Amino acid sequence: MIRGGGRRALVALLAVAAVAVSGCNDKSASGSGPVPDTGAGSVAGLPVTHFESGLKPDAPTPGVEVKNADGGEDDKLATAAIDDVQTYWAEMLPANFGEQFEPVKSLLSYDSQTDTEKTGCGSVKKLVNAFYCSVDDSVAWDRGVLLPMLRQRFGPMSVVVVLAHEFGHAVQFRLGDKAGISKSTPTVVKEQQADCFAGGYFRWVAEDKSKFYRVSTSEGLNQVMAAMFLIRDQAGTSGADRGAHGTAFDRTFAFQTGFEKGPKECAAMNDQNVKARLTERPFDKGDTGKGDAKFNDQAVDLLKKSLDEAFKGAGVAAPEIADGGSCQTTPPASYCPGDNTVSIDLAKLSDLAQPIDRQAEMQGEDPGGMGDFAAFSEVASRYALGIQKGVGASIDNANAGLRTACLVGAWAAFTNRPGDLRLSAGDLDEAIADLLLPDSLVSADVNGKRPDSGFDRVESLRRGYLEGSSVCSKQYA
Repeated sequence: MIRGGGRRALVALLAVAAVAVSGCNDKSASGSGPVPDTGAGSVAGLPVTHFESGLKPDAPTPGVEVKNADGGEDDKLATAAIDDVQTYWAEMLPANFGEQFEPVKSLLSYDSQTDTEKTGCGSVKKLVNAFYCSVDDSVAWDRGVLLPMLRQRFGPMSVVVVLAHEFGHAVQFRLGDKAGISKSTPTVVKEQQADCFAGGYFRWVAEDKSKFYRVSTSEGLNQVMAAMFLIRDQAGTSGADRGAHGTAFDRTFAFQTGFEKGPKECAAMNDQNVKARLTERPFDKGDTGKGDAKFNDQAVDLLKKSLDEAFKGAGVAAPEIADGGSCQTTPPASYCPGDNTVSIDLAKLSDLAQPIDRQAEMQGEDPGGMGDFAAFSEVASRYALGIQKGVGASIDNANAGLRTACLVGAWAAFTNRPGDLRLSAGDLDEAIADLLLPDSLVSADVNGKRPDSGFDRVESLRRGYLEGSSVCSKQYA
């Protein structure tokens, strides 16, 4: 976050007051009928499931040929993924676009440490990547470094999502004008669309339509979301950069759109509607800390001021924030209903606020902290519990955590303007990094209990950020 930057306009999140006006048990938006079941018991309409995700024990032998495959575990995962995603698109292209599907012309497995094979897009020497090449209609992947790193850190479905994304580019090539993609289309739009196509495929797998794979909507999708977080663009990247793929916030948004709405919605992504909600931007000129501020007493004071201004529309007593405080139920930040305070452990939050070590993260090592906005978000989540309690909302039921994360997202949007504390490039990704941790507080209820599904936790924050706080009470009643 950035400190300073001018006088803040006193704009309240008036929709927070709607929690009190409409009542938290009202599941209908005014005049719009029932709100879809998107609470803690559902993942985009599917039940929350728990089982080991990956290749099915009775999965058939893939029927595709791969040049240079070594028969190892990662090649088996990749080959099955290609066969499977081609089956998916053989169904989806005719059903959604009236197009017959044609398999890609060639597949290549390589080891970036030793191999020098060439595709129509050049040599794979030292190329730690997976890619689609339209010149020769091929898909290639690095089995030497990339795929084993993903599998070992995030599980087998992380390999599958990377291949499903790359195959999304092959689908763009086949759809042509129906996907709205041309030579002038910005890279980030193409990448968002491919992420979306991957999400549509994963919905199909989650519905148990795949011959090869199965994925749980809790731990399985959590692995996928974590992998997408890892392959985000570096904070401070501009969405206009030639190689931009999107922040973790942008990429998970696109994936979730495909999962929830299907490939037609993905094909409708274009320069205009992607840029309208893209969060990827360079650091501000005055952001000398490159997105990270020290988490200290002064930062807490600025945070309290920001939260008070954002939530004053609720018309309830604002919680105080104190180092130490009267309770330590969910350290390093706890909401204490008895005296309406947020107790924090300043030292531990300061550790959490340390910048992410990107190099260590990519090497599978401890990345250190999660960034300053992770710490700000944890405290904001406990503050939001106090606001919810003040307007009569439950703070310890199944949906309280999702509603809380949603309100944190709405507050983040409020800070995205000049003021004493302002959202910086990379901040939303830091919130997502925290949300995907098993002990994150951002989507936890007053007792520290959080929904099992990382998909839901990320979506609730994203909806609050993009749609405002009214959706928090309507969707997570």
